[in-house]
Amino acid sequence: MNDLTRRLLSGGLALNQRLASSAANSVDWLFKRDTLIQSGRTWFELVHDSDLMAVRYYELPDEDSIELPDGTEMPIQRKQHAVPLVLVPPLGVTTETFDLLPQRSLVKYMVARGFRVYLIDWGKPQKKHGHLGLADYSRDMMGEALNKVRAHSGCKDVSLMGWCMGGLFCLLYQGQTRDRNVRNIVTVASPIDLESGSGVIAGVANIAHALSGPGQLASRYSNLLLDTVDPALLATPPWLTTLTFKLTDPLSSVTTYFDLMTRLYDREFVESHSTTSDYLNNMLSYPGGVLRDMAVKVVGGNQLAGGRVEFGDSVAELDKITCNFLGFAGEGDKLVAPEVAEGIVDIIASRDKDFRVAPGGHMGVIIGGKATTAVWAQSADWLAQRSKPAPRATKTRRKRRASTGR
Repeated sequence: MNDLTRRLLSGGLALNQRLASSAANSVDWLFKRDTLIQSGRTWFELVHDSDLMAVRYYELPDEDSIELPDGTEMPIQRKQHAVPLVLVPPLGVTTETFDLLPQRSLVKYMVARGFRVYLIDWGKPQKKHGHLGLADYSRDMMGEALNKVRAHSGCKDVSLMGWCMGGLFCLLYQGQTRDRNVRNIVTVASPIDLESGSGVIAGVANIAHALSGPGQLASRYSNLLLDTVDPALLATPPWLTTLTFKLTDPLSSVTTYFDLMTRLYDREFVESHSTTSDYLNNMLSYPGGVLRDMAVKVVGGNQLAGGRVEFGDSVAELDKITCNFLGFAGEGDKLVAPEVAEGIVDIIASRDKDFRVAPGGHMGVIIGGKATTAVWAQSADWLAQRSKPAPRATKTRRKRRASTGR
């Protein structure tokens, strides 16, 4: 058998294998899609479960290492840091955001880096939850979740890490409570100064500002009108949340299906595509109360940029936040441009604060292929230096005055 015959035979066998794999993967993709979805596979303990909000704890796994997106193995750090890490997702998405794929799981990565990892699950809002606003989530529910974390971990100090609105919840919680035991906050793509820079949210804010520019009467009237509307009527359906996220990168919705057709033979790619599609197509609704607060206070009034957000019975004073802070933004984020997120650095009073721009768009910056090294690893390094045991307070004894005998 000559070399040409061997190459032809080898090529024919490879093509036959690809066709067989493509056929098998096509059947699973069409009729057994659930077998391809890899999200939410990391085991957790449910430490709190209420009507809507729950808290998860991710334990150290039995294996010695985890696989990273580039195929390399990272050893698991068995000695854990003193300060627990609480992950805070935004509304509108499922908890799979932080556990999307076995090789691309933020919860698994942070556990492997030695953190005791907790995750707040905001649940699936229904019509009866329409009245919930920003204060309900950022103060009451966040406070309840952190109490459960402290009771379970036995540690008063915590670190918070939130993406998008999850980062806003962290800042609004700290601005309202000034919790002395929140040691560190990390935010990723969280909008702050909506009237600066570009991006979808900034564009909406600038339009709203221009419309109310001739006078404050229009703004006050619209705010009053929103305050009188039943919040349940303002809630967005899940499909609208899905559409909003997809519009931040419309071409990817088309190119990924083209890639799927040309790579049906690649089981790992088909699983990744099916998992990501399932995640994007199963977004959640936003409570009307939150949307009303965002429209009146965040977009219309741009109160975040001023450092004070009023909630009627309480005020979130962002300019009084003093805990350690690290912020990220995606360089290609079309929803929250870097300059919109960076404003927080000039507002908070923290001495230890930093802001970094990482590769990716609004979703890619936290779950994309480069997020592991650009955001996760940098956050873990930064947090590790600031998650050591708190120094014990030394008791000083008063010197007794010698008795004079009188």
